Amino acid sequence: MSTFRCGTIAIVGRPNTGKSTLLNRLVGEKLSIVSPKAQTTRHVVTGILSEPEYQFVFLDAPGLQARERETVHRMLNRRALEVLRSSDIVVFVVEAGRFGAEDRMVLGHIPRERQTVAVVNKVDRLRQKSELLPFIERLAREREFHAIVPLSARTGKNIPELLRVLRAALPVAPRMFPPEQVTDRDERFFAAELLREKLFQQLGEELPYRCEVLVESFREEGKLRRIEAAILVDKESQKGIVVGAKGARLKRIAEAARKDMERLFGGKVFLGVWVKVRRGWSDNERVLRQLGYGN
Repeated sequence: MSTFRCGTIAIVGRPNTGKSTLLNRLVGEKLSIVSPKAQTTRHVVTGILSEPEYQFVFLDAPGLQARERETVHRMLNRRALEVLRSSDIVVFVVEAGRFGAEDRMVLGHIPRERQTVAVVNKVDRLRQKSELLPFIERLAREREFHAIVPLSARTGKNIPELLRVLRAALPVAPRMFPPEQVTDRDERFFAAELLREKLFQQLGEELPYRCEVLVESFREEGKLRRIEAAILVDKESQKGIVVGAKGARLKRIAEAARKDMERLFGGKVFLGVWVKVRRGWSDNERVLRQLGYGN
């Protein structure tokens, strides 16, 4: 009788608790883009960690939005809820020392019968380490968790303890993916995500949320990948901000993205990037599905 354990593990929480950093740390690969700005994750990213007797299928879901102002927010919330309700285990990520209405809202969406592990992330940023235990005690009163694991996804502190807890919680089941596979997303998806990450890093607080990336062409020519991508913005004035003086900002964004793509894909990349005005893209379900928001 097989004792192999495998299951899906949803990583959920309010925006900006470090869910994507946690996924990358667990899998050992940069699969989810990372930014200090909230709402960076817009698509479900699967990360697969295989061990001789276990396979973890992590699902990094978009942060649940408290206010659904536009179609894009409704679609993000719908996808996040689908993930947490269909997974075998839920990893509920909160920020050490901070638990508020948004966190409680996310917790309220997790089915009571679902095995839920609370992760207290960013413990390395606590000013007073003595604050950690009282915070964990307060969190334990919110719900009966399978376990509460304090850790730092950024430094890797206590990640082995989280994996130990999850191994015990995984159901007995055959592996879902070949052991060498680390994600179910293709290179086209990661090309768009890496370019979008550079937009978040280069632009101010508000504009990144009004931008999206559409890979219009992705061709492999031997070891060369030839990629054509469009950055979509809402307004003509936003186009000027992305392009920058004499195209300097757009050039920096594209160059940084190209270098990351070459590292990830292991080969040369030709990257052509244009900025296009697509008014109301974030409130247009047809355009959003074209951008992969239904996946």
